[in-house]
Amino acid sequence: MIDSTINPNIDRIALKLKTIPESPGVYQHLDAEGKVIYVGKARNLRSRVSSYFSHYDDKSAKIKMLVRNIYDTRVTVVATEVDALLLENSLIKQYQPRYNSMLKDDKSYPYLLITDEEYPRLLYIRKHARTPRGQLFGPYPNGVILRQLQDIIRSLFRYRTCNTMGKRPCMKHQIGLCGAPCAGLQSREEYLATFDNIRRILRGDFDDILHDLERQMLALAAELRFEEAEGVKRQIRLLEEYQSRSTVVGTNVKDVDVVSIESDERYAWVNFMRIRNGAIIYSFSNEIKKQLDESDAEILAAVIPALHEQTGSTATEVVVPMAVADLPEGYLRQNTAPRGDRRKLLDLSQRNVESYRKQCQHQHALTQGAAAPQALKQLERLQKALLLPSLPMDIECFDNSNIQGAYPVAGMVRFTAGKPNRKEYRKFNIKTVEGPDDYASMAEVIQRRYSRLSDEGAKLPDLLIVDGGAGQMEVARAVVHDSLHLQIPIAGLAKNDRHRTSELLRYNEQGEIAVVQLKPTDPLFHLLEQIQNEVHRYAITFHKDKRSKGTFRTSLTDIPGIGAQTARDLLLRFGSVKQVGLQTLDDLSAAIGPAKAQLVYDHLHA
Repeated sequence: MIDSTINPNIDRIALKLKTIPESPGVYQHLDAEGKVIYVGKARNLRSRVSSYFSHYDDKSAKIKMLVRNIYDTRVTVVATEVDALLLENSLIKQYQPRYNSMLKDDKSYPYLLITDEEYPRLLYIRKHARTPRGQLFGPYPNGVILRQLQDIIRSLFRYRTCNTMGKRPCMKHQIGLCGAPCAGLQSREEYLATFDNIRRILRGDFDDILHDLERQMLALAAELRFEEAEGVKRQIRLLEEYQSRSTVVGTNVKDVDVVSIESDERYAWVNFMRIRNGAIIYSFSNEIKKQLDESDAEILAAVIPALHEQTGSTATEVVVPMAVADLPEGYLRQNTAPRGDRRKLLDLSQRNVESYRKQCQHQHALTQGAAAPQALKQLERLQKALLLPSLPMDIECFDNSNIQGAYPVAGMVRFTAGKPNRKEYRKFNIKTVEGPDDYASMAEVIQRRYSRLSDEGAKLPDLLIVDGGAGQMEVARAVVHDSLHLQIPIAGLAKNDRHRTSELLRYNEQGEIAVVQLKPTDPLFHLLEQIQNEVHRYAITFHKDKRSKGTFRTSLTDIPGIGAQTARDLLLRFGSVKQVGLQTLDDLSAAIGPAKAQLVYDHLHA
């Protein structure tokens, strides 16, 4: 339990923790002013709330900040986990707590609204305080897609668009766009039936409406009303054409939500797709600013219920890239290992969220200070110089380090938007290579890195740079393109005799290695030099760490029965192996115990 130096209110909070029930529910952390600063749900309220005030040193910086600001905690017990999920979502919307990851305001997205009027209208709107009463459909990713859907519906059905109904038919009736219910030329029952069909289209219920239209067409033909039957046949044809265009997988995928996520240290990006009868009813992406270093699964646990409610989804299945532990059992069936059509949908959602992430990062780069536009400009120049298909927002660079083949290691750094992304740095112990073989070492670490990312379906970099010349590039190409069949662009950074960055290498249109001419004073050259120096520093540091550990392991750990930890304890206490040998048996026993002390003493005095 933390003490009063961290939170001066801890004594009072500790007493309250004892009264919190061990039941499912929702908890709210409040600050000294009584403002809700965090809302969460739990299967066991007492256990979850108490966890904030223990093991403080293991917490992230943001959670530590939250804990320091908690003045009081209140809880609400509910019957089931599903109730807790819904209440948590409602409270987050109500209070918008500072430390919760928040979705952007859904008022910015366009919707379609069927108005609550005697003769309804179909309106294109964005949510605001004066939104007319009615049934909302959406949100949609952008206005263009929504307008196209409106045009399809307009070509299928006749309905009024006027703000107020007059007494006589208007021009819309004359050109066949309205049935003129205002003049009694269309009954209210017939008009409302039209909007029942529009609702079905917006929900993606193509099969039901097609069957109804086919029955209607046959009934009209049986009554010899062939002209009207032909009009219904035209509706069927248009609807089937629209369904074929909007269907991306088999219609056996009836009612499913698909969610994918990308994230970095500060933000997460989520794509949400609603699928009905194989068609994407709507798809949109959202950016979430992290507040407490949340994992992807924790963010999805908050986002999925919010999007499910926000879109009025009727799905009972959600396809996700990972298990989301905090979704109550029975709320939505999670499909974390989709196959067939569902796999295609998740891949499509993943491509959408990757594209959206890059868009957002571009916007952040343009707005985050004077240096950011310059970094973005250099990435655009790099894209042009290397003939890349997209802006290299994520660049990964590899370097090897060894001394005559001893302690071989490699390092990988990732630069995102022109800046080091240290969360994504990786270290590699060379496992399969004997002796000082840089080419084989490079092949091993690249194979290990990208085969794992490919198997996990994780985000691949926009550019791979090897710290070396043409030989290292060919090794990378053999692994990435020929062996793994991944389409990652490859470049090389060569050094001169003074071990300084001298050349940028690329593959030209003929697949040959060519030199990109850059002056040492060029800002792009400085960015590449920074990447090369960083990966070299990272690999060398790792090599030094491993080498230093190897030094004492070869001396004290040669003693049977003495492991690395015991050897480390002795060196930390006495300073060197020589000093260990000068100690008495009693001194060694006080440090590591009598049994191990006897082993060390006998070995060093033999």
